[in-house]
Amino acid sequence: MTVIAAQLQAVHARVSAACHAAGRDPASVALLAVSKTFGPEAVRAAYAAGQTAFGENYIQEAIDKMAVLGDLPLQWHCIGPIQSNKTRLVAGHFAWAQTVDRFKIAQRLSEQRPAHLPPLQICLQVNVDGGATKAGVAPADLPVLAHAVAALPRLQLRGLMCIPDPQPDFEAMKSVFLQAKDLYEQLRSEGLALDTLSMGMSADLEAAIHAGSTLVRVGTAIFGGRSYVA
Repeated sequence: MTVIAAQLQAVHARVSAACHAAGRDPASVALLAVSKTFGPEAVRAAYAAGQTAFGENYIQEAIDKMAVLGDLPLQWHCIGPIQSNKTRLVAGHFAWAQTVDRFKIAQRLSEQRPAHLPPLQICLQVNVDGGATKAGVAPADLPVLAHAVAALPRLQLRGLMCIPDPQPDFEAMKSVFLQAKDLYEQLRSEGLALDTLSMGMSADLEAAIHAGSTLVRVGTAIFGGRSYVA
């Protein structure tokens, strides 16, 4: 067994244990492997161990990997910032975009989604804990944006995504995630057919699962520490 396969197995065990502790079915939580800064060989190793969904923060890096890994049936999620000049790349190459926080970006993604591809699956990124310098739509503005995005023709709104700041303990972290869960349930009560609550990473996936996450985004615990080039 490769190191990545063993670490992937350990993450699945963590997800399963958290689900059981929360009284949930482990099948209700999907795992997105965050492969940013790791090469195609790491993705191949994870795929060989059964992982098919991968998240990338850097759009051009992701597209380069897709070209090399085109022989594998992988599902790619954009989980990094989407600027206006990158919407065409996202619309043409990814299956999911999880970081939409402005109508302008959603509209461009819808207009630029190629006709031969299925609708682009969308999560709205919500700034759930109110960080002044953080990406994400403010909770108060979320309902208007969600209904507007849901009406765009080449997109399918699936749910919410958040990246809250670390909290000092499990209960504090769970409390922040529960704020996102409340927003998610509010939108569902307004008639939006949402099924995805993307929250929780390597350090806090247990708290996210206890709060209702349906998709955890895990990188370091699968691939190891990252080395960033200055």
